[in-house]
Amino acid sequence: RVYYLSMEYYMGRTLTNTMINAKIYAECEEAMYELGLEMEELEEKEEDAGLGNGGLGRLAEERNGVHEWINTTQVIAMPYDTPIPGYNNNTVNTLRLWSCKSSKNFDLSHFNAGDYVQAVCDRNVAENISRVLYPNDNFLIGRELRLKQEYFLVAATLHDIIRRYKVSTFGSTEAKDITFDEFPNKVAIQLNDTHPALAVPELIRILVDIEKLPWEKAWNICKTTFAYTNHTLLPEALERWPVSMLEHVLPRHLQIIYKINHHHLENISKLYPGDSNRIRRMSIVEEDGEKRINMAFLAIISSHCTNGVAELHSSLLKTLVFKDFYELSPEKFQNKTNGITPRRWIVLCNPGLSDLISEKIQDDWKTNLFELRKLREFVNNKTFLQSLYQVKQDNKRRFAKYIEVKFGIKLNLSSIFDIQVKRLHEYKRQLLNALHMITLYNRIKKDPNTSLVPRSIMIGGKAAPGYHVAKKIILLINSIAKIINNDPIVGDRLKIVFLENYKVSVAEKVFPAADLSEQISTAGTEASGTGNMKFMANGALTIGTLDGANVEMAEEMGKENIFIFGMTVKEVENLKRKGYNATEFYEANEELKMAIDQIRDGVFSPTQPDLFHDLVDILLYHDRFCLLADYESYVKCQERVSEAYKDTLRWTKMCLLNIANCGKFSSDRTITEYADDIWNIKPATVDIANVLK
Repeated sequence: RVYYLSMEYYMGRTLTNTMINAKIYAECEEAMYELGLEMEELEEKEEDAGLGNGGLGRLAEERNGVHEWINTTQVIAMPYDTPIPGYNNNTVNTLRLWSCKSSKNFDLSHFNAGDYVQAVCDRNVAENISRVLYPNDNFLIGRELRLKQEYFLVAATLHDIIRRYKVSTFGSTEAKDITFDEFPNKVAIQLNDTHPALAVPELIRILVDIEKLPWEKAWNICKTTFAYTNHTLLPEALERWPVSMLEHVLPRHLQIIYKINHHHLENISKLYPGDSNRIRRMSIVEEDGEKRINMAFLAIISSHCTNGVAELHSSLLKTLVFKDFYELSPEKFQNKTNGITPRRWIVLCNPGLSDLISEKIQDDWKTNLFELRKLREFVNNKTFLQSLYQVKQDNKRRFAKYIEVKFGIKLNLSSIFDIQVKRLHEYKRQLLNALHMITLYNRIKKDPNTSLVPRSIMIGGKAAPGYHVAKKIILLINSIAKIINNDPIVGDRLKIVFLENYKVSVAEKVFPAADLSEQISTAGTEASGTGNMKFMANGALTIGTLDGANVEMAEEMGKENIFIFGMTVKEVENLKRKGYNATEFYEANEELKMAIDQIRDGVFSPTQPDLFHDLVDILLYHDRFCLLADYESYVKCQERVSEAYKDTLRWTKMCLLNIANCGKFSSDRTITEYADDIWNIKPATVDIANVLK
């Protein structure tokens, strides 16, 4: 059995997905119609599931070699199972969520003493653990709650895993002949990023302290059970926990981490005698400044496999981020390029496109996305291209209606629907997009009669609670939109929309309607991305850097069907080595200088002229992600986009070749590779007829 541990699951709605996977959507829709009801109305009633769970830390103390909990807050981990049906395969997997419940609902002694608040306080403190995922970690109390969330997830899950193992292998949790020899053959645990990395010391704690296994055996079980997926290239994004906090919340786990690190560094010392710098670099315990535990290092050392999520990402992990660890154990490192499910991201969200494809090549593509290659033969079929163009226009019309109802902004259906939807972060460079908006605005204002291909630029995404700069970028985009959208000279040639509360159900409307997908992160910063794949599968063209999975997308579709701009990873490294000075680019480009000056001078915040001074300072003096260096290349590439869009036939052919070449980016391929190369499992086929007998 494979256990995939993640703090985050952005699943969206499940009703329609379940009906499609069970192949009963048409029947349900017809039944609703006969009742005088619309399926679409029912679907809109379901809330999006943006799911994740966190955990609980407890205090531990060692007495005569026996470890026991002291000063604990006892809680109950209540499982909530969400069924995840496979597509037409008679299989239903389970997403198990943990809810934290207090073991004491109401303290009558406090109530009788007149302390009514304290009577329910314990319950509230306990249940806060799973009430809100990832609190603001700018404050100590927020960071401690986050640590407790992570521990709660792994503690509940591991106890559940061990219970299942004992019952399935030995018939009972109380059987006398229980051993853990078969545990790694029966259990595979995938750590999705470092958030569940506390599972490592927790499993060892259970095996050593409770099951009484010797350390060496527990350690070997641990290493053969766990595998780790890394999701970031940014060093500051690698999770590190202060030793002082672990001492306070999880002291026994800290002891175990210290012991893992001790054995690890002993091994490094033997392999690289006298190399103290390497020992310092590879230690799980970071000694510079506040002493911290590097959770990524812990995950790598304690797993039998570490993988990145795109070929470029995995290569950079080996040559930059985890170079020392790759040199130590090259056999551990793999690549597993991300994928998306075609059932949700084509069949469900783009039924017009799905039907058009199936009309031409039957239905096999829904479970084997490489089948879409058959569409290449229609690249010069004008009838098919016209049908494909019409599907896109219908999707744009529906989305424009949604935008008008939701935001009161009327979009020009002839405009390029230019969309960037992703988490708000400086490396994803929504600010570069904003500079382009201002540039287009200035061109129209300079010459109102200029011939400009109309654009509707839309940005969606959320900022982390404590990420001030990201929130300020959202404010800037909305401020730019307010000025541009209300300028009569601009009219419908340029509209800006910020898609507030961006979520999966909104994404299901966005991807089918998009003409242009913005994937503009600085080369060498994006691990992979999956939005880029969803756009590609729905026939949107990409403007992007050679970053993340964009590289593989360009290889699959051909560079003539994607708009690539900007520096490569090597060029970014060379620029920074030479000494990147953003002000040189600012002074050298008149349009860029004008756009930044307007932000600084309050053109887009007339009532608060200094509102965006901090963003201007970042651009000019702290431009870590080289926005200004890539600006000119980006703007020129956007001009190529506009020129291509004028030729409807050429544009539609490019859309078709994007769709036809997206087969590699199916999650079916990704999961098959994990199963074959990491988990060592084979798919089980279920014959429903035999099950029913």
